[in-house]
Amino acid sequence: MPQSAGGGGSGARRVALIVAAAFFMQNLDGVIINTSLPQMASVFRVRPADLNVGITAYMLSTAAFVPLSGWVADRLGARRVFAGAIVIFTLASVVCGLSQNLWEFSAARVVQGLGGALMTPVGRMVVLRSAGKADLLAATALLTWPALIAPVIGPVLGGFITTYVSWRWNFLLNAPLGAVGVALVLAFVPNSSLAARTRFDLPGFALTSAALVAILLGLEGMTGPHWAWAGLAVLAGLGLGAAAVRHLSRREGPLLDLSPLKVPTFTISTVDAGNLFRLTISATPFLLPLMFQVAFGLTAWAAGLYVLAYFAGNLLMKTVTTPALRRFGFRNVLVGNGVLAGAAILACAALTPTTPVVVVVIVLLAAGLTRSMQFTALATLTFADIEPPLRGSSSTLSSMLQQLSIGLGIALAAVLINVSQNLRGADRLALPDFRLAFIVVGLIAVAASALFLRLDADAGAEVSGHRP
Repeated sequence: MPQSAGGGGSGARRVALIVAAAFFMQNLDGVIINTSLPQMASVFRVRPADLNVGITAYMLSTAAFVPLSGWVADRLGARRVFAGAIVIFTLASVVCGLSQNLWEFSAARVVQGLGGALMTPVGRMVVLRSAGKADLLAATALLTWPALIAPVIGPVLGGFITTYVSWRWNFLLNAPLGAVGVALVLAFVPNSSLAARTRFDLPGFALTSAALVAILLGLEGMTGPHWAWAGLAVLAGLGLGAAAVRHLSRREGPLLDLSPLKVPTFTISTVDAGNLFRLTISATPFLLPLMFQVAFGLTAWAAGLYVLAYFAGNLLMKTVTTPALRRFGFRNVLVGNGVLAGAAILACAALTPTTPVVVVVIVLLAAGLTRSMQFTALATLTFADIEPPLRGSSSTLSSMLQQLSIGLGIALAAVLINVSQNLRGADRLALPDFRLAFIVVGLIAVAASALFLRLDADAGAEVSGHRP
């Protein structure tokens, strides 16, 4: 059986904070690279578009190795694997920063993807195993802030470092951060593993990894000229995914235990309604900076300052989320706040270059506030009714599905603005293209919110403290 951490609530929150810091390093690295592409292309003597090889290599490597995380953590111990993941990610970051050509950089990104694939689900597993249900809401709230904050401040920070220092330091800064992270993990994070060890499920790993890689590769390709081939890749991935589910359901001692899918709160918050809403959460940070630069004509720096209002909303809501869940419960919050989040996204469609700055900031602040509450509520409800023996598989399944929702959200946003541009017969993106994208994404958010009505009134009450 897993070993539990000592220290009660304060110990669980300390572990969550350490894991969250590692997540922040990983999430920041994923978005900060976009600000450095022209400078990196100049050093590597390639076109900026060619650097997509490095970005894609990281994404596909992460997808390929995520299914391994739960099995490896149970085999070797969660603390050991989590610390090892930080070491792998950090060393690969250093190699990225020292790379002299595109292929060195891409190879380092593949290794970085391996570290990231282990870091997220195993880090979440560490927190789940150290926190009791009474501490789960506070611990999960800490875990969600890197995913909310990094995509917003990453472009601003990356632009500053690239402009005034060097693009290489976007990666080299991970060295001291990673060293401190490993030291903290070894000092304060308990090691947990399962006494019963299963044999490695090679067919399950091959099918699951191939499905994830094919779907994510197809989703990324849909934004380019070869969308037909990309669609075939997605279909192939879905077929492989169905084969993987069939195999995992029938095998004794599978790579992934699918039992969490029988838990209603896990399924609703992760597989259908939650996955659909996470799609909109991923699409909005992609659309906003692009709209401000392309349609509003702002500089990257000015667009980044606007998006900081979105970031402020994410932070301000953290103090309100726990009392709101305790007062209203998960179902009411996810439905009501989800509708407000959809309305805030729809309001983004009404923004124009002549909209007063105060109004733009208010809209972005509202979008950030509602996004933060929904993200935290979903992340907590996902594991509210998961028993300790299933927390490893549930963490891995959640990470896999979240990867798909992120890829789907960005792909949907990119397809919408490109389709709108083509329908207009224009040679460049303009405000109407972004308006269509925000309207569609906002309506999806409202529709997803209605699906949360299937939750029981007392869903997750043991975690939230809500009494209907």
